[in-house]
Amino acid sequence: MQLNHYNTNFKKHKHPIKVICDNVSNAPNIGSLFRISDAFGIEELIFCGEDIQLGKRMNKTSRSTEKYVTHSIKENIENIIEDLKNNNYYLIALEISENSQALNEFKLTTNQPIALILGDENFGVSETILKQVNATVHINMFGNNSSMNVVQATSIALYELTKQLNF
Repeated sequence: MQLNHYNTNFKKHKHPIKVICDNVSNAPNIGSLFRISDAFGIEELIFCGEDIQLGKRMNKTSRSTEKYVTHSIKENIENIIEDLKNNNYYLIALEISENSQALNEFKLTTNQPIALILGDENFGVSETILKQVNATVHINMFGNNSSMNVVQATSIALYELTKQLNF
């Protein structure tokens, strides 16, 4: 028999991870980020930008998880980054860059709470933010493209980070 959310026995667990989204504004992506944040038991989902809206289009993919995931919308990511630093968060950018490390080789060596920073859907994590993080990780790509959808990339990154936190 296939299990569903009424008959599973998954143990609910919150991980000390905040997901910070810089100008992620596509409604289906926002909804899917709520779903994946709920699935991995993250601490908080923070959307940064001026045109972020939670509406009907987002609800279609969120499947009501916005009711369970602690979240906020802030205009300026710089203020969020500064606040996270002041509160001793370990900042990880999810971005392919000259200095990024492959996610499958990345090892968490801290007990600090984690902030996973996602970039703009079109332009990625800005250079300004990359200069402020503790680590930059990327997902190895084996096809012709050099990037993937923000939700799929976040799913892979959260899987790896929570796996390391739970062992």
